[in-house]
Amino acid sequence: MRFLHPEFLWLLSLLPLLAILRGRRSAAPALLFSSTSIASIVAEGRKAGPGRILTALRLLGLGLLILAFARPQFGNTTTEIEASGIDILLAVDVSGSMKALDFTLKGKAANRLDVVKSVLHTFIEERPNDRIGLLAFSVRPYMVSPLTLDHDWLVQRLDTLSIGLVDENGTAIGSAIGSGLNRLRDRDAKSQVMILLTDGMNNRGTVPPLVAAEAADTLGIKIYTIGAGTRGVAPVIETDEFDNQYLKYIKVDIDDETLGQVAEMTGGRYFRATDTKSLERVYDEINTMETTTRTIKKFENYRELFTWFVFAGLVCLITEILLGRKRLP
Repeated sequence: MRFLHPEFLWLLSLLPLLAILRGRRSAAPALLFSSTSIASIVAEGRKAGPGRILTALRLLGLGLLILAFARPQFGNTTTEIEASGIDILLAVDVSGSMKALDFTLKGKAANRLDVVKSVLHTFIEERPNDRIGLLAFSVRPYMVSPLTLDHDWLVQRLDTLSIGLVDENGTAIGSAIGSGLNRLRDRDAKSQVMILLTDGMNNRGTVPPLVAAEAADTLGIKIYTIGAGTRGVAPVIETDEFDNQYLKYIKVDIDDETLGQVAEMTGGRYFRATDTKSLERVYDEINTMETTTRTIKKFENYRELFTWFVFAGLVCLITEILLGRKRLP
């Protein structure tokens, strides 16, 4: 219940003042009695007399009319939120080179994949209105999670990513793009985006990256590409046949030119991330570039109650007038 014009409610504060003034005007006259017992009987009769009933009816009637002026309404408000989201496919390289320890996580050295997973946690959290899918790839692509609004499920699937999930000896960038296009096409989203992260060069698969990029451009799917890792060499922890771990350095080769062409052909951008901070900035920038909209519709359904208050108030006032004209014994 609400009052459409609550400013009238302050008039209710005048009713106690009217009651006080009414009491003063109706004070009992001073008379002389031969006995105090007679005076007490008269006083008791006055307290129980009709005057107080008439005053109460008048004040109640005025109070109800004041409430009517305030326009009481009963009902509810319904709010609907329409989210205009974007379909986003996250393609993540899980080949063996993602084991390189050239990133940091919470102040400690961490491999590339662990840092990517941490950054993607934040990215997913900041896109509640978008359907997001996850694709892992190395020698071939593997769909980890289809496009979904259930981001809790998506994060659980993200946590399962591991190096060598498919096969760590190779990187099929073109095949990953092609597989991602099959997941994004024929969707009704206003925008479709693929964010592909890799730390290597296309050396596996049957689909060249630029051919896949042409198909993406034809379908209107934008691709952002990210080259992750330091240049030159990077440290990697390996395990020998006796399960002993040792540190070795591997050569890092990222095909910046091809990744840049893929992004340019589809209307996206190519980013280079050489450490954790720069990787976080990359996803933050993409998050800013690909904005979603939210439309809020508010529906109100209220029933007017002022007629009931007017009716009740008038009944009280009319009753007070009729009783006032009738001489009670």
